[in-house]
Amino acid sequence: MNDAANTLKKSAVSRYLQLSSLFRRRIDTGEWKTGQQIPTVEELARECGVATMTIRQALNILEQEGLIERFRAKGTFVKERPKQDLWCQVQTDFSGLLIGRDGAEIEVLSIEPGASLPMRHSDIGRCAESYRHLRRRHTRDGKAFLLADVFISERILPLIPEADFSRKTALRLVADVAQLTIAQAHQTLTIGMPDMVVAEMLNISLTDPIARVERSAVDETGELVLFADGFYRGDQVRIDFKL
Repeated sequence: MNDAANTLKKSAVSRYLQLSSLFRRRIDTGEWKTGQQIPTVEELARECGVATMTIRQALNILEQEGLIERFRAKGTFVKERPKQDLWCQVQTDFSGLLIGRDGAEIEVLSIEPGASLPMRHSDIGRCAESYRHLRRRHTRDGKAFLLADVFISERILPLIPEADFSRKTALRLVADVAQLTIAQAHQTLTIGMPDMVVAEMLNISLTDPIARVERSAVDETGELVLFADGFYRGDQVRIDFKL
């Protein structure tokens, strides 16, 4: 059995979704070139070890995305490559993380008082007694690109205008507090796959990649005053490093 079929059997994600991602990647990498006729449904079914109906479901997704065209008696052809709008840059320095993105809007989905921190990669700072948990979704031109859970120490919350919750980046929420000094900040980035909630909120499939970014800020007393856990759409994020 070939690699594609073996991979499909190992994953719990619906096979047609896995296949739509596989075929999309073939178009994106140029393995299936624009204007080229792709293999028939029967050929793809044999290659991937699945039923022809599963292949048709996967190709339906690509057709809806405008990536392929089907013609009776002629076959299926690549129409265009996936659009990669890599406009959302994840900054790698503190000053850059304070800057909002042009044209972006922040929607506060929920606010939970008295929340506890989730498990995190970074262990810097002493946890506050309690946190205010904000779930926020960032969009541009009506398209979501970031879902973030932001935890702010309840101790400093009275110093932050509530209107800022829908205007400022997570780190700027605490960096702009005049009575507060940020002594240490940390960022961790990992690449992975979304869960069902993240996929729904960002309007992506369970097989699409995401960039998960955790940001922490500690004040001069050693208290972890901010923790932000963000999930970026993989097709809209870019990370640049100066070497």
